[in-house]
Amino acid sequence: MRALVISGGGSKGAFAGGVAQYLIEREKHNYDMFLGTSTGSLLVPHLAVGEIGKLYDIFTNVQQHDIFSISPFVQRKKGDREYVSIDFVNSLWQFIRRKRTFGESKALKRNIRQNFTHSEYLKIKKEKHDVVITVANLSMNRVEYKSIQECTYEEFCNWIWISCNYIPFMSLAVVNGHEYADGGLGSVIPIREAILRGATEIDAIVLEAETMGEQKVLGKNPFSLMISLFGHLLDQVEKNDIVIGKLAAKNNNVKLNLYYTPTSLTENSLIFSKRLMEKWWEQGYDYAEEKHG
Repeated sequence: MRALVISGGGSKGAFAGGVAQYLIEREKHNYDMFLGTSTGSLLVPHLAVGEIGKLYDIFTNVQQHDIFSISPFVQRKKGDREYVSIDFVNSLWQFIRRKRTFGESKALKRNIRQNFTHSEYLKIKKEKHDVVITVANLSMNRVEYKSIQECTYEEFCNWIWISCNYIPFMSLAVVNGHEYADGGLGSVIPIREAILRGATEIDAIVLEAETMGEQKVLGKNPFSLMISLFGHLLDQVEKNDIVIGKLAAKNNNVKLNLYYTPTSLTENSLIFSKRLMEKWWEQGYDYAEEKHG
């Protein structure tokens, strides 16, 4: 049983799209199972249904207003460097409304339903592919995995949205009295879960460089520093996921193929730039081609 696993990574998901396109179209990898966390959860349903061209158009054209109904930051540019700073008006408005997050991501929820249709959901169910989404149950302090085969269309779209909610910058969701957030808060790349579900060969796309080539530039204001801090913590979770995944693969005789980004693509994966995402998609495709060359 072959599985495709895609990690979290915000806008860097474009790189994963390029790698997956090469593996599916050129290497003819037919996957029985697709697992994704955060941005990976946005990619895997479209890959499962085979709509790679549609996925490219959707992903490389994403802008801030497609994600945030209330954006917690403003995007700025200084030379070639893009960075974010706090949107004081929106953040103050959230405090006045006694909200617990700096921003809201209701726009993303609407876009998921618009882009992943009910007919595509039924097609995946009919072909018996398993598409699994990672979410963090904060109320119960655990990671949960939601399979398309066990969800209605509305439930599954909601879990995709929840898996992407990078709090405290995006919405905090409540399901059955439990509060949920970004799956990356517990499992950035669910390799072990793929093995537990029966995978015998796994292609895992890690949206981070295997080794850090250069010193990171930390945020220049408290808000962007907080984003840098969260990024550091998620990097540590990801490294642990990979170590655990490698051990589980070795113990279960599973072939594990890891695809890292060749360099660190961006300091801030919450910045969505069409120019950069098109470039990263192409880089992902070329990287996979070179790896198999």
